[in-house]
Amino acid sequence: MTSIVWFRRDLRLADQAALVAAAARGAVIPVYILDDETPKHRKLGGASRWWLHHSLASLDQSLRERGARLILRRGRCDDQLAVIAQETGATEVHALRHYEPWWRNAERAVAQRLTLHCHDGNYLAPPGSIVSGQGTPYKIYTPFWRALSATLPPPEPLAAPKRLDPPAQWPASDALDDWGLLPTKPDWAKGFAAEWTPGEAGAAERLAAFADRAARYEEQRNLPSIEGTSRLSPHLHFGEISPAAAWHAVAGKGGSVGTFLGELGWRDYAQNIVLQFPDYAARNAKPQFDKLAWRDDARVADDLKAWQQGRTGYPIVDAGMRQLWASGWMHNRVRMIAAYFLIKHLLIDWRVGERWFWDTLVDADYASNAVNWQWVAGSGVDANIFSRIMAPLSQSEKFDAAGYIRHWVPELRGLSDAAIHDPEEAGARPRDYPRKIIGHREARERALAAAAAMRG
Repeated sequence: MTSIVWFRRDLRLADQAALVAAAARGAVIPVYILDDETPKHRKLGGASRWWLHHSLASLDQSLRERGARLILRRGRCDDQLAVIAQETGATEVHALRHYEPWWRNAERAVAQRLTLHCHDGNYLAPPGSIVSGQGTPYKIYTPFWRALSATLPPPEPLAAPKRLDPPAQWPASDALDDWGLLPTKPDWAKGFAAEWTPGEAGAAERLAAFADRAARYEEQRNLPSIEGTSRLSPHLHFGEISPAAAWHAVAGKGGSVGTFLGELGWRDYAQNIVLQFPDYAARNAKPQFDKLAWRDDARVADDLKAWQQGRTGYPIVDAGMRQLWASGWMHNRVRMIAAYFLIKHLLIDWRVGERWFWDTLVDADYASNAVNWQWVAGSGVDANIFSRIMAPLSQSEKFDAAGYIRHWVPELRGLSDAAIHDPEEAGARPRDYPRKIIGHREARERALAAAAAMRG
């Protein structure tokens, strides 16, 4: 028997249930399809495409070491899989189950034309399986995490097959370079390679490095100036490592590792929310937020551009936005500060920020991105209140971001720790660094007034 293994956001060979199942039944044809038609306006962003190129190259190399290869096709998934099945005589398709609305649509389309076997493996527990005593899905994280924790630990990860049986004849494949996933004019991703090694081997190295310091996660994760986070998010998003593998690698490290395990749980929670609300990235979960009067004045475009470019006059915000542009990633605490600033200080719709992150983050995950933005905005099913307005200047000082700012905002490198968080107030703002585009008190009053008007 010849089976197709349909890869998507699961670009690994270890703990890959679809691959293991297909390999046990006979010959295997690994396939990745670049489908920009099914997701429509949710096709991969620019930073994700850079990552995908290198991850696919890594996956193909790993497959060739086992006697196989990765077949690349472009178009609708159901069309391309049907063509490959016809060309090779493959009788079934194996895939890890995905939960984004477009992937669920694609799975239904494939199942109408071919025998599709979907397996679990991208989450600690299958989304939709963690329900209350009444059988209803959770909307609030804390009871969800409590119920999920009762099912853990996850099963031990599956070993990667040592050898894969090839089909009688390999189908034709696109050349990866012909897909144009890498930016060229200009090459805005030059700094990415210094930060990241996409692929399963890079994910394993990152996990091993984090495991050595996982016990200090709680005390270090909010400090942008040190490497306190795991930096596993893009590897988890592209499925280069499974959450089960991450769990088992760090669960016994002691200290505050439980906080990190809770972050893995938040990833599951976000996917469960999107399973309930497929349009979560486009629609306020709380209808009253449809009445919130986001800014539409003449300055809003300039303010948005200043935020995107890291030229707001708030050093911690600017450092984060410049880190994002240079590396495709932003420290988790700074992501929150930057999101709060866009929504509360600039009074710009959270969906604008969500789409910017979708295009610029190498870990741009539909569920996590949407849930986190709606949490900050206060519009989510489980969210902070809108009237909580984070003060970026005090956050910068509280979490000792001086070194982080010096790294990403070179105009401020010569400032003291006392002045660098708010150089304008300290009378130390260099000429080439912008003034604040709005004062904190003014922004706070404007946001509270908008919230009051929304409530009527």
